[in-house]
Formats: sequence, C-alpha cells, structure tokens
Amino acid sequence: MSRIEKAFEKANQMREGKERREDEAPVTPPSSEAGGEPAAHAAIKPESPYLVTLTEPASYVSEEYRKLKSMVVKLTKKDRMCNALMVTSAIGGEGKSITALNLAVTLAQEYDHSVLLVDADLRRPAVHTYLGLEPSRGLADCLANGTDVGSALVRTDVDRLVLLPAGKSVSDPVELLLSSRMKELVGELKHRYADRYVIFDTPPVLPFAEVHSLASHLDGVIFVVKEGLTPLEGVKEALEMLKGTTVLGAVYNAASISRLNGYYDYHYTYTHRAAGEAK
Repeated sequence: MSRIEKAFEKANQMREGKERREDEAPVTPPSSEAGGEPAAHAAIKPESPYLVTLTEPASYVSEEYRKLKSMVVKLTKKDRMCNALMVTSAIGGEGKSITALNLAVTLAQEYDHSVLLVDADLRRPAVHTYLGLEPSRGLADCLANGTDVGSALVRTDVDRLVLLPAGKSVSDPVELLLSSRMKELVGELKHRYADRYVIFDTPPVLPFAEVHSLASHLDGVIFVVKEGLTPLEGVKEALEMLKGTTVLGAVYNAASISRLNGYYDYHYTYTHRAAGEAK
C-alpha cells in the first residue's frame, strides 16, 4: 500500500472513530511526518455561508449541487472512470473555488471512497479558508521542495473529504504548474486511484497560460460562468483556449431566474453540454 493510499485510509479510520471518542478527553493532534497520515487539525465545523451543501443541505442550491454531482458521475463513469477533474473559469471572482468545494463535498457525502480536493490556485488559494484550516504545507511544497504528497494531505471535518492545500506562497506559480513534477503528480493521483475522484481548483483561464497545460493532463473540465461578470466574448475566448481538452459542462453561477411573477436568486445552476472537446 502506497503512502498516499495509507493516508487516505487513515483519514477514513479517524473519521469513522470520531463518535467513539466523543466522551474522551481531548488530546493534542499529532503532527504529520513525511510519508505519514494527513495532518490532524482540531475539528472545526465549516460555517462559511458559501458551503451550502453543509450549512443548508435541504436548500434549493444544495439540490442543484447534487444534480451537478449526479451529472458529473454520469459523464465520468463510462467505459473507464475519468476521475481527475478541474474546475475553472474565464476570470477570477466567478465562484470556481466554491463550486469545486461544494462539488467535492457532495461527492464525498454520497460516494463510497474518499474524495481528494487539490487547491492548485497557487496565486490566490482559498479552499482551506472556507474549511477553517491553516495547513503548513501543500501542493507548492510538493512541487518545489519534493515534499511527500502523503505528508501534505489534510483530513477535513467532512466525512471522506481530504484536502491537498496550495501550500507555501511562491513567486512564480507558472514554473511549478508547468513542471514535469506537476505532470508526474497528476498522473500518480489519477491512475493509482482510479476509483476515487480528484478535483482540482485551478487558476482562471484568461489571465494565466498554465491552465491549458494542466487541463491537458486531466480527464475533464467544469467551467464556471458568473452571470453579469464575464462578457460573452470573454467566455468564448476562454473556451477557445481550452480547445483540445474535454469540457464536461458549465456551471452558470449567481443566476437570477424569474418564476411565478417573482424573482429567486439561485446562486448555482448547472448547464450541461455533452462531453467532448471544447470548440
């Protein structure tokens, strides 16, 4: 069993034993050593209002995320499971990180195996803040310093959800994300754990050239568009830059929909397009 697989299994064991330890006195969480289990953090219940799949599981928005999850599973489980996916957008501020996180949560809630969420937006990492975590290492450390991936994984307070955070601040993320080490790391996670979903939250497409290269190593792209933010031409340009990759669909974010003579602010709706190359 590899170090990363041991880390996943240990995270599950720790989560499964949580209720049995509730009456015990709290203990200081152990530090993660190289090649060991995901770093243990004090359990912090995520309370961000953006994590609707946790804070408002019965809401319409949470139901839309579950529909997104179902569509993703349908599109990725055909002849072989396409398990490595990225979530991106044309520009920043469209809600890609929130979409990636809520999608990962819904997969973890209803899937048989651990889901790995990778924060690959090394310029503006955000996933760990929504989960109430302060990890000391992450993806950037693995790429720049050769830190073992298993030691950088972080167990979260969400059952079966494991996080590979962005890690230390770096001056030139392009060099790291385009490196051969990044390609090797993606290949390791994608092929060794073919029965688990690995969701990458990546930088937006238009400002950063490395996104297409990263997408070419993954099985599919989920493209987030926020209503009223990116002009149609910007969306077209971003999809053109993703040409040659598999765009599974688009999440139309913060859409206002008129119904029954009233207006409802649906934050996340999913627009499906058939899997295939971006045109």
